[in-house]
Amino acid sequence: MRATRPHPISGPLLPLFVAAAQLWGTVYAQRLQVDPDDRYSRVPLDFPGFALLSVGPMALIIRHARPVLALWMTIAATCVYVNAGYSYGPIFISPIGAAVNALLAGHRRAAWAAGITLFGFLMAYSTWLLDKPQSLYHHASVGAFIMVVLTVAEIFRARVEQRAERDRVGREEARRQASEERLTMAQELHDVLGHSISLIHVQASTALHLMDDHPEQARTALTTIKQASKDVLTEMRSLLGVLREDAPRTPTAGLAQLDELLGRSGPVVTKRVTGTVRSLPPGVDRAAYRIVQEALTNVTKHAPGAGAAVTLMYGADVLTIRVDDTGATAPSVLGEEGGGNGIPGMRERAAALGGSLYAGPLHPGFRVEARLPVPPAKTPALSEGATPSEDPE
Repeated sequence: MRATRPHPISGPLLPLFVAAAQLWGTVYAQRLQVDPDDRYSRVPLDFPGFALLSVGPMALIIRHARPVLALWMTIAATCVYVNAGYSYGPIFISPIGAAVNALLAGHRRAAWAAGITLFGFLMAYSTWLLDKPQSLYHHASVGAFIMVVLTVAEIFRARVEQRAERDRVGREEARRQASEERLTMAQELHDVLGHSISLIHVQASTALHLMDDHPEQARTALTTIKQASKDVLTEMRSLLGVLREDAPRTPTAGLAQLDELLGRSGPVVTKRVTGTVRSLPPGVDRAAYRIVQEALTNVTKHAPGAGAAVTLMYGADVLTIRVDDTGATAPSVLGEEGGGNGIPGMRERAAALGGSLYAGPLHPGFRVEARLPVPPAKTPALSEGATPSEDPE
C-alpha cells in the first residue's frame, strides 16, 4: 500500500548534473579499467556505450510524473551497460537517484524490488559471465551498499512523513482552536446581548406603563435603559476587538466586573462572598461571571419584581456560585417567549471546566448553583470551628 507521498528528489537540473557526472566520470574511469594488453580489461566506450550512459539521466526527467517507470528504465540501462562490458563507475548514479526518488514518492515495494533485482543481476554477472569471477566479499559489498542506500532513504522518508504529520496536526490544532474561539465568541455575545436586551425590554415596558401616571419612575427606567445600552455597546466593542490581529484572543469579562453587573441589574440584587477571595484561572473567572449574568437575565425575563441574591463561596478547590430569587411579583413582559438556551449554556460552561450546575425551583423562587473546580488555595486552611470571612460588601 502506498504511503502518503512526501516530496521526492526535486530540481529541474538534476538530470543534467547526473548526465555530466556519468559521462565525464566514466570517460575518466575507463582510463584505469581499459588496457588492450589485459585480457580482463573492460570495453572502451563507443556510441552504444554513450547512449546507455544517457538513458538513466533521461529517465530521471520523468521521475516526478512516473517514478516507477523512471526507476526500471535506469535499472535496465545499467544492466545492459554492465553486461556489455563497459567501465564501472558513475553509471550507478542514475539507479541510485531513481530508487531514492521512488521510495520517497511512496513506491517502497518498487524501490526495494529494483534494488534486489540489480543486486541479483550483478551477483550473477560477476559469478557466471565474467572471465574472472568475483569473490563472496565482492557480492557482500555490493549488497551492503544497496542496503545502505535504501535504508538511508527509508529513514529520510520516515522523517519527512513525521514532519508532514506534525504540520498536519498543527494545522488541525489551529483550526480546532479557531473553532473554539468562534464558539466562545458566540457564547459571549449571546450572554451579553441576552442580558442587556432583556433588561432594556423590561425597563422599556415599565417606562411605557408608568409614563402617564408616574413620570419620575418612568424617567428612572429610561435612565436604566440608557446605561444598559451604553454598557452593552462597550462590552460588544471589547468582544469584537479580540478579532483584531493585535488584540488578546480571549474575552476579558470576569468577577472583577461583577459589581457593575449587579448595579445594572437593579437595587434588589445583593451579593455575599464567603471563604478567602483569590485570583482564579481566566476560564473559571469568565465562566463564573457569565453564569451569574445569565442567571440574572433569567430573573429579569421570567421573574419580574423578584429579589435576587448572588453568593460566591470560595472553597479549598472549588468555587460555588449560587443565584437565588424570591419569585415573580408581577406578570412577565417576556412571557410570550419560549425557553431559550440560558440554562443549557450555563451547564455547558460548567461542564467544559469539569464542574457541574444545578437549576431548579426554590419555593417560592428559583435557584441556580454552579460548582467550578479551582486550583487549591495557597493560604492555610481555616481551623475547625473558625468562621469564614465575608466580604464587607
